[in-house]
Amino acid sequence: MGNLDGFDANTVEPNNFDLLPAGDYQACIVASDIAPTKRGDGKFLSLELQVIDGPHKGRKLFDRLNMWNPNPKAVEIAKATLSAICRAVGVLTPKDSQELHDLPLLVKVVVKKDPEFGDKNEVKAYKPLGKKKTTTDNVGPLPPHGEAPPNDDIPF
Repeated sequence: MGNLDGFDANTVEPNNFDLLPAGDYQACIVASDIAPTKRGDGKFLSLELQVIDGPHKGRKLFDRLNMWNPNPKAVEIAKATLSAICRAVGVLTPKDSQELHDLPLLVKVVVKKDPEFGDKNEVKAYKPLGKKKTTTDNVGPLPPHGEAPPNDDIPF
């Protein structure tokens, strides 16, 4: 038996473990850790993310990157994912995973079907929140070689 010190469930919302619908979410990494794999032959970078905007604000997502693994393909995938995260948050050479915390990014979430353990959310991609326009964005096809581009915008 344990004293709950007057806890009142009427004043606290319960945790919501329903799946997030598939889609893109604004989020940030709020915690990270390095942990051993279940078989003990490697380690992974564990990431806890939190949705920071929209109707699912506050919901958690999790990802694991097999950075140290005997399977070279798993390591390749993990490093590519970490590169996408670093580029999305603008920290290209982190010394510690904590440098990636609390920086907004866009995550693509899917629902992975799992008949044995039940469906679950999976983060499939990491992207920067806002894409910066380049000089070639929203430019129509270029005119044939030797012709000047139209200059309809310039009043004469």
